[in-house]
Amino acid sequence: MYRFFFRLVFRRMDPEQAHHLAFAWIRLAARIPVLRTFAAAVLAPRHKELRTEALGLRMHGPFGLAAGFDKNAAAIDGMAMLGFDHVEIGTVTAQPQPGNPKKRLFRLVADRALINRMGFNNDGSAAVARRLAERNAGKPAFRTTVGVNIGKTKIVPEAEAVADYVTSTERLAAHADYLVVNVSSPNTPGLRNLQATEALRPLLTAVREAADRTVTDRRVPLLVKIAPDLADEDVDAVADLAVELGLDGIIATNTTIARDGLGLRTPQRTIEAIGAGGLSGAPLKERSLEVLRRLYARVGDRITLVGVGGVETADDVWERILAGATLVQGYSAFIYEGPFWCRAIHRGLAERLAASPYATLADAVGAEHRKVTA
Repeated sequence: MYRFFFRLVFRRMDPEQAHHLAFAWIRLAARIPVLRTFAAAVLAPRHKELRTEALGLRMHGPFGLAAGFDKNAAAIDGMAMLGFDHVEIGTVTAQPQPGNPKKRLFRLVADRALINRMGFNNDGSAAVARRLAERNAGKPAFRTTVGVNIGKTKIVPEAEAVADYVTSTERLAAHADYLVVNVSSPNTPGLRNLQATEALRPLLTAVREAADRTVTDRRVPLLVKIAPDLADEDVDAVADLAVELGLDGIIATNTTIARDGLGLRTPQRTIEAIGAGGLSGAPLKERSLEVLRRLYARVGDRITLVGVGGVETADDVWERILAGATLVQGYSAFIYEGPFWCRAIHRGLAERLAASPYATLADAVGAEHRKVTA
């Protein structure tokens, strides 16, 4: 039904307009008590065997919404209603910014992919912090884990990036179940330079200190999100740094700037006409999985790994768990699969766990590496 609706309506609309329309519907449904209760019962039935503990947090399952869909913490309850086990909002910057000029979001339907150059359009960390505080002060419709993804304000020079991240941390840490330092979006000039360990070490150290200084009654887990385009030796360097600094986790991966070697079916002239931006969706699946496997081989279970990139099916989620991910996230496939996506993921994942030799999902994390070394 949704796929028919997508072909009939959404596919004919500008992708960003379609996003805003769907976003408005989700928010509206979550505001109506009877409707949201019914929707959650249908779309988000719980499977006890999928309960997950990660980052010191308890979740209904391992599958969450990646950053980028809800940039301003405006639809957390709506996304929980649809079945996401955790919701990562953002990317949020210290200063509000409109993002890059439109058009800036494009579908590659033949590849079940997206290209975006949104440019961290968001309301700014002060406004998002107020929104999160209001939600937490009231009675949220759904209890769900909320991650906050922070990035650099575009107009801030690279030399002042640390202070910019610290500002957002000081405003947002108290309202976050976990924090993510995003240094891997291709749409903010110079941002990916911060993935180099000589730049990343002082940045992560400063954010960790700011979070600890701001929130004294608990430890706010801190993760870093990396790009799939890093060379293998740079992936290793980030992994080693994360362990050295006592980081809580790594999210692998963000979007890619690559176009070649992805097996794209969309005509080359169409891709060239779209221009720059980060590519997400099915074509990213192989490289994201490679990075995840490399990270787990390097760090094992010393830190939490989050797999994201090309996740479409329960098989994809299961594969990432076996490869070392405790948590898995998706976004692009949601555009193509619609509101029953999480339901299908959870049902399929429960079936795969039941058919496996593992008693729990935790037992399955990284299992493929143990087979190799056994």
